[in-house]
Amino acid sequence: MFQAVRGAEPRRRRALAGLAGLIAFAVVLAAATSGLAWNGAADVLRLRFGGDSNRTRIVIDLAGEARGTVVEAGAGGQVVLTLAGVSPDRDMAGEGRGLVRRWRVTESGSASRLELDVARAVEIERRFLLPPGDGVDHFRYVVDVKAVGAADATAATPITPVRSVRESRPERRRERPIIVIDAGHGGRDPGALGAHVQEKAVTLEAAKQLKAELERMGRYRVILTRDTDRYVEHGRRVQVARNADADLFISLHADAGGSPETRGASVYTLSEQGADRAVREVTSRGDWTSEMRLPGHDASVNRILLDMTQRATQNRSAQFARVLLSHIEGSDHPLLRRSHRDAGFAVLLAPDVPAVLLEMGFITNADDERALTDDRRRRHLMRAVAEGIDRYFREPEAAVMAAAGGAAGAP
Repeated sequence: MFQAVRGAEPRRRRALAGLAGLIAFAVVLAAATSGLAWNGAADVLRLRFGGDSNRTRIVIDLAGEARGTVVEAGAGGQVVLTLAGVSPDRDMAGEGRGLVRRWRVTESGSASRLELDVARAVEIERRFLLPPGDGVDHFRYVVDVKAVGAADATAATPITPVRSVRESRPERRRERPIIVIDAGHGGRDPGALGAHVQEKAVTLEAAKQLKAELERMGRYRVILTRDTDRYVEHGRRVQVARNADADLFISLHADAGGSPETRGASVYTLSEQGADRAVREVTSRGDWTSEMRLPGHDASVNRILLDMTQRATQNRSAQFARVLLSHIEGSDHPLLRRSHRDAGFAVLLAPDVPAVLLEMGFITNADDERALTDDRRRRHLMRAVAEGIDRYFREPEAAVMAAAGGAAGAP
């Protein structure tokens, strides 16, 4: 069973990537801030924007804590929210960026009313309040919106495209995506213990079989983090994926439980707490802007871009997890009742590589242990995993549908 490791600091030299859309998986980033100056006398300090004409993030810098309520969600050309607990000392307004044409903040009793005129129909993906921390001394209310429906070619604010290393090599990406397979544990770390086998042995054999299945398809370049019984630091496993400019990272494990009756596979993706940790680890390094090759000239804009990258990567990881679970379920391999989970595992912390951790079953359950140690049954499972990976890359609309509708066992 995988144990989270604190302090892993994956470093890499790849460009900004990961802001792929739900359908095309290729959203080009750009960002800018509004020209509004700080207003220290008000609760609402300023607005900032990041993103493009497909997805835009709005950050409202606040002097105090606020509670947001949606009044209009964007389908009719406006996004309107009230922020209870904060107010401006005057009406504020400015030009937007990306999906937002114009914005205004007005006083509404003891609250502030935020109105965003949008260039096309949008929906709110998420909104949340960030407390002071990580070098920021004020609250931030964040709203992420994404475009829906057909685009109005005359409406969107022009955005200068930012090309990344990933985008500068489109042919390789189309023809042979890079998959990094991580066999959990190894060497001095045996992992969970079954009645007859150690987890590290099961994960290594499964990784080799999954590699063989993917290579048999002839459409993928596959890299193993280890191909022998040796220990690899968790940060190094992530670094392998980032250095390879990987399109997907999958870490294989076998679970352990307190009850010998518990059995079934599950898939972990990065939790919100883990995502915050990943961003903190990147920004704690002095060279993080050049390491990520972020295009903004303002540190706050680059932080927005990094956070958007992390969240887009989380979205893609969740999309793949649901496709993967549907294929595992279709192979008649048992799943846990709640089979899509989240955690802050160290191997999931790359901010720009979609990643999942697959618990193939419970090594502490006799039936699961027999399945994971039987070469034929384990290969059958890895074939289902390979087919899930193949579907994720060959049929991106399947990932979108899975993300929208969910797979069996998804939360």
